[in-house]
Amino acid sequence: MPNLGATELIIIGLILVLLFGAKKLPEAARGIGRSLRIFKSETAKLRDDDEADGTTTTVVQAQAQPAAPAPQPIPAATSTPASAQSVEEQARQLEEQAARLRAQSGAPKTQ
Repeated sequence: MPNLGATELIIIGLILVLLFGAKKLPEAARGIGRSLRIFKSETAKLRDDDEADGTTTTVVQAQAQPAAPAPQPIPAATSTPASAQSVEEQARQLEEQAARLRAQSGAPKTQ
């Protein structure tokens, strides 16, 4: 992009005034300024938090991970092969297994 001179900037300014109106431009500039200040303060807080938490994250991560329960074998629902069961019966068995797993893990039911 070539360098913008004074005449190009004036033309761009006039186009903006014509498009948005002289009344809306100061309000938009104020809103953008507020947004940039909020963004700058939030990024500074994030940097401060990262610097403060840099030494403690390894300790917290080591303590926060609970031991995973041992996997349990899935009991066979019936002695008939899966191809002999109807689709509805297979779906019902899968829902029962999912309910048992949710009850074991304590997770709420999602649909």
